[in-house]
Amino acid sequence: MIENTRLPGNLITVIGSESKDFAVKAGRAQPRRNSYALIIFGAFWTAFTSIFVVVFLGPLFLGNEVHFEANGVPTVASPDNLGPIMLPALIIGLFVLIGLAMLGGGIRSLFRKGGYFVGTSTRLIHSYKGKIRSIDWEQFSGDIELSGDTPTGSIALQMRTGRMVSKKNGPDRYVPDLIHITKIPYVFEIEKICRRRIKENDPTPALR
Repeated sequence: MIENTRLPGNLITVIGSESKDFAVKAGRAQPRRNSYALIIFGAFWTAFTSIFVVVFLGPLFLGNEVHFEANGVPTVASPDNLGPIMLPALIIGLFVLIGLAMLGGGIRSLFRKGGYFVGTSTRLIHSYKGKIRSIDWEQFSGDIELSGDTPTGSIALQMRTGRMVSKKNGPDRYVPDLIHITKIPYVFEIEKICRRRIKENDPTPALR
């Protein structure tokens, strides 16, 4: 059994009398590249929408008028007459908030810890801030991505569940759910254990 940390009491209770294959504390909730991608996209989105704030709403902050068309009708908004511009301003503000939310989510995920992971013969248990999730090994497809080196590494376990993602210039694509066990010791040994348990609990074994 591989164990590198003392488990919280509620997790020990959930495990009960089950024998543990491994018990580790993950250093991160997800790989850094995922967080960086969200930060970059959120920053780009925020910067792009902020251009509209400056161009469209900037003159109002300086006490000037803004001339635009609403439904093909020339319209003028001013600091004393904000009514005509309220709806466009709300739409622009919504897009800016979306960008800030993505940027903030990426920054938070960059520093979010991974919690505890425990593997038994029948399931993978994840505990984070008192919340515990138990996933039967049969829920995993067996597609495992491994990265890192001997001291620490990361495992991404692909699940049988997922979602369809629409593409603007192509067919819809199925994206499976992933469980990330990031920045852990004994990564190669734990990957072998996960692969063995997934095969043992495979609900659709290969025909012989």
